[in-house]
Amino acid sequence: MKIKVIKQEKNKIEFEVLGEDHTLCNAVRKELWNFDETDVSAYKIEHSLVSEPIMLVETSKGDPITTVIKANDSLKRKIKEFKEEFNKKT
Repeated sequence: MKIKVIKQEKNKIEFEVLGEDHTLCNAVRKELWNFDETDVSAYKIEHSLVSEPIMLVETSKGDPITTVIKANDSLKRKIKEFKEEFNKKT
């Protein structure tokens, strides 16, 4: 996976997520909404066969890159907890 920044401003970043699809982008988009500083968290895929996802994140305060990193770290923790709990049941 590679990230290609399309546009970056003080409280806004738009970036392409190369090699990914709805699975990852939807999880990150949803996790971003758990942070108060998130004003906009969205992504689009123009065409599922030929387009890469483009994510848009806007924050009311702070750096949007920091917010994306926080959301990714939070998502990793949740996945780890899920895996541990699932492994207990199997």
